[in-house]
Amino acid sequence: MLSKLKLLFKDTVIYGSSTILARSLNYLLVPLYANKLSTFDNGVQTIIYANIALANVLFSYGLETSYLKVVSDSAHRDRDETQLFSTAFLTLFVTSTLFALGIVFFAPLIAELIGLSATDFTFVRYAALILWIDTLLVIPFAELRLKRKALQFAIARVVGVIAVVVSAVILIVPLHTGLPGVFIAEAFGSLVSLLLVIPVFSQFRIFFSAKQLREMLQIGLPYVPTGIAGLLIHLIDRNILIRIPASQIEIIYGKGYQPSDIVGIYGRIAAFGVVLQLFIQVFRFAWQPFFLQHAKDPDAKRLFQYVLSISTFFTMFLALAATYFVPDLVRYHYAGSFYLLPPRYWIGLSILPWIFVSYVFDMVSTNLSAGILITGNTRYLPVVTFAGAAVTALFCWWLVPLQGMDGAAYAIVAGTVVMCLVMAWYSLKVFPVRYDWLKLFLLFLAGIALGSVQSFVGSELFQAGAVIGIKAAMLALYLACAMVLFREEAMLVAVKVGNKFRRN
Repeated sequence: MLSKLKLLFKDTVIYGSSTILARSLNYLLVPLYANKLSTFDNGVQTIIYANIALANVLFSYGLETSYLKVVSDSAHRDRDETQLFSTAFLTLFVTSTLFALGIVFFAPLIAELIGLSATDFTFVRYAALILWIDTLLVIPFAELRLKRKALQFAIARVVGVIAVVVSAVILIVPLHTGLPGVFIAEAFGSLVSLLLVIPVFSQFRIFFSAKQLREMLQIGLPYVPTGIAGLLIHLIDRNILIRIPASQIEIIYGKGYQPSDIVGIYGRIAAFGVVLQLFIQVFRFAWQPFFLQHAKDPDAKRLFQYVLSISTFFTMFLALAATYFVPDLVRYHYAGSFYLLPPRYWIGLSILPWIFVSYVFDMVSTNLSAGILITGNTRYLPVVTFAGAAVTALFCWWLVPLQGMDGAAYAIVAGTVVMCLVMAWYSLKVFPVRYDWLKLFLLFLAGIALGSVQSFVGSELFQAGAVIGIKAAMLALYLACAMVLFREEAMLVAVKVGNKFRRN
């Protein structure tokens, strides 16, 4: 049993590290795109990429999950796994080709449907190519995971992202290809990943089984609505922002902005949420095997209470620190010639605190999911996701026309709060744990109060450095508040850290 858990932990580290590294490398492109492309072009790219994420779910229609399930079961039924691989890959190859050709043919209409001009159809066709290649990667990547070839999986994924970054820099900086270079680089990176998984195709045969496909579809198709709902929580804001009337944009932001400009600014500012996103991603990779391993321990519920308190505090602390320092880092003029985001983007900086706050509730939801997964009541998870998506969509439709980017950020917070509440309702119903909700709420209010001080500290002080001392002092005050409220957890962390230093 211990050896199996060690293997699980090893694979988790490799998959998690590759995912985090890939996302980190991708975010290096944010300053490049912001400085080398117009806000309008950034808006076009943001809206198309948002819809690529949604289309990916439709292109693969749950076949990745169902393939993993059916092949795992086949190991106990003496079935030919090469037939399953061939059926799944051949099916996705045919359907993705048809879907991609449909997008190419109807590109001008699709461009208008997603809020762009019909003249932007070329970028929609680039998206079709990216979707097609990404879909061809679905089954090979699933096969690598199934065979526990975590390192090969990580190499294919990370090298593909490196190819995107390098080719994007070359295409946009010296070659001046502009927005088309962004899509060409993305397609090239996907192609590189596909070339790196070619060894997996050694088991491919020209074979198709309608019976096997039906079996996989019965498992995979129910995941599609949930997958789309989960993505809508973080992507519907872009699709509604792009539809703000020009007259309303002028009222909110003044002259000189079009809907694509606003989406571009919003997308680039919201990307700085990666600070907390990666932290939660790291926690999520470690959390699931951890709570499954310790679910039957006598003190499991007390342990989970500590984990939620500590992880939520660290998320709040990071959110407050990011609220204090990220806007200053964005506005700082590096070497007198370079901004992370040019001044035209700064009208969107007001959304950052709300983006950061949404990740606090995301962390709480991640902790609470343990109760549902431990007890096997996974039927509640789609309810949680759809509730969050519905609230996000409703608030977006209501607030975006009134407050633009800020309205979209408020909507994301509302959606994550509702997801957190619904997750708590079901999780505590099936797996009761006495969490320190009152203390966490007080700590949250303290963070909001200290975060609001940001608006009273002038950014001009950043030049003199005085603001750094003020903000560092407020972070220290927040840490002190947490240690007073959570004395037991603070002592536990202090003992663990002290023991580690003594061993070193």
